[in-house]
Amino acid sequence: MERFADIQMLRYEMPGFAELTAKQKAYIYYLSEATLWGRDIIFDQYGRYNLLIRKTLEEVWKVLKAGNNDTSQANALLTYLKRVWFSNGIYHHYGCEKFKPEFSQQFFIDSVRRVPVERLPMPTDAILDTIVPVMFNESVLPKRVNKTAGEDLVVTSACNFYDGVTQKEAEEYYAAMKDDHDFCPPSYGLNSTLRKDSNGELVEDVWHIGGKYGKTIGCIINALSKAQQYAENERQKTLISLLIDYYTTGNLRTFDDYFIEWLKELDGRIDFINGFIEVYGDPLGYKAGWEGIVEYKDIEACRRTQTISNNAQWFEDHSPVSPCFRKPQVRGVVANAICAAMIGGEEYPSTAIGINLPNADWIRAQHGSKSVTITNFTSAYNKAAQGNGFLEEFVCDEKTVEMIRRYGDVCDDLHTDLHECLGHGSGQLLPNTDPDALKAYGNTIEEARADLFGLYYIADPKMLELGLLPDMDAHKSHYYTYIMNGMLTQNVRIAPGANIEEAHMRNRALIAWWCYDHADGCIELCNRNEKTYILIHDYARLRQLFATLLAEVQRIKSEGDYESAKQLVESYGVKIDRTLHSEILERYRKLNIAPYKGFLNPRMIPVFDTSGEITDVQLDFSETLEQQMMRYSRDYSVEI
Repeated sequence: MERFADIQMLRYEMPGFAELTAKQKAYIYYLSEATLWGRDIIFDQYGRYNLLIRKTLEEVWKVLKAGNNDTSQANALLTYLKRVWFSNGIYHHYGCEKFKPEFSQQFFIDSVRRVPVERLPMPTDAILDTIVPVMFNESVLPKRVNKTAGEDLVVTSACNFYDGVTQKEAEEYYAAMKDDHDFCPPSYGLNSTLRKDSNGELVEDVWHIGGKYGKTIGCIINALSKAQQYAENERQKTLISLLIDYYTTGNLRTFDDYFIEWLKELDGRIDFINGFIEVYGDPLGYKAGWEGIVEYKDIEACRRTQTISNNAQWFEDHSPVSPCFRKPQVRGVVANAICAAMIGGEEYPSTAIGINLPNADWIRAQHGSKSVTITNFTSAYNKAAQGNGFLEEFVCDEKTVEMIRRYGDVCDDLHTDLHECLGHGSGQLLPNTDPDALKAYGNTIEEARADLFGLYYIADPKMLELGLLPDMDAHKSHYYTYIMNGMLTQNVRIAPGANIEEAHMRNRALIAWWCYDHADGCIELCNRNEKTYILIHDYARLRQLFATLLAEVQRIKSEGDYESAKQLVESYGVKIDRTLHSEILERYRKLNIAPYKGFLNPRMIPVFDTSGEITDVQLDFSETLEQQMMRYSRDYSVEI
């Protein structure tokens, strides 16, 4: 398994793929083509110079490699290029800070000048004048997403969603669009760049076939049209037509129609996500990054997720939140365990292990939601972690280590199911509450809400009754690792001196440190031989704390209480104890474990008969990261 910087590349298995029919494989193949075509969009969204830098680096590396230039500078450039590939740009995929090249500026300039000018995306001097300051000057566009309270989050973020616009202007622009009498509002701003025109007026460049990203979107549409011919049923054909219509027009209400139809498609073995979906990459939470995933059901594992979804009303009715914040009638909760067949955009190479969509609160309330847990990814992660020494180093004693080994994998999967299937789909906004009221804190609060829902219920006797856990002690393994991760070990992903920026990490820190602060002794930080450990003395008390915090987080969400959200996140989810952080980093360093992992896709090779019909799709897992990325840059790139 390839490793570089702080990253380890993995491959995922595709159990059951060989048993699919030729038609199903063809459907997956063309959906996968649509997934791969969105790659350049996410590079551009993550920073306006990312594509220029990536394309230049790729041509430089070709020249260096051809010249057998095996020097420390050349190897450092390759590592930098791999990091750019992995993170879809020059900013860390998790921390959002800009990479610092470990090769000299002069080496880079000299290397660019060695590339024949016809192979570069623009004249050599123009390239160097443009990207050298961005790459080498630490003060130029230093962070992709800045969430520091008190700063202008738009002006100080390098993500490419706004042009010449301030945070205040953007918030006022989208606030003015909202109509209190529109009970099915589109997600304003989801698929556009907000900029000022020559007259200083705010305008949106919508991402659709006739606008920004139009050529790439045209390639996505072409692949979707081919996939449509092999759809398993008429509803799949209908939802693809709606998605194509949305890509053609950019109409956000059509996108809502597509998602409503997508929720109704339950009969097929194959499903997919393709579009501008999640808003984590926008500090204000309006603009969505492009992502794609193609999947097929893991039939055996689906029994677990469907058991949960079939009991969704029971979980909602017994939630510890105030009854006025619960849904009186849970609609359309669907959960599946799936195997990923192809990932792209924001899902590649670093990916989620669970997904719950759609994000629009009114669609969730009226039509429900669909969740997936990606079993072939969790299986790959679990295999990669075996025997790496992590538990022995950070868990308080051997008894707890054995408990985690016994129950950890099944509890991790179950918590993911509860988080995605029920947590995100639970609760309701009060009438007239603005879904965007929590602003920059909205993503963290939403992830905390879903995590707390799962944490509360994983210890419920209902888990035993439904056959989802082997005994009532199993949940303790997850409680321990969750608190340990939130307070200590997730911080191995944070650079010394930095704060927590990423929404999921803020959520975990918030929950763990809030519980510690209110624990009354049930959670202890102890020091043994100059090493800090977590001790949990009362698991039942910890569950009560999860319930109390869940009730408050749901209230904040339901009422749109911005000030309480800000206070909670800033108090518990952002700052790191520097002394403790230094200790954890040093202990982790000695284990020689890559803190981040991502996946290489299989290469899909269609087999055609004499009439041009696909009779099979062969899978090739032999590509290295460099081979895969160079192929994608060659085969799935048009002018943005």
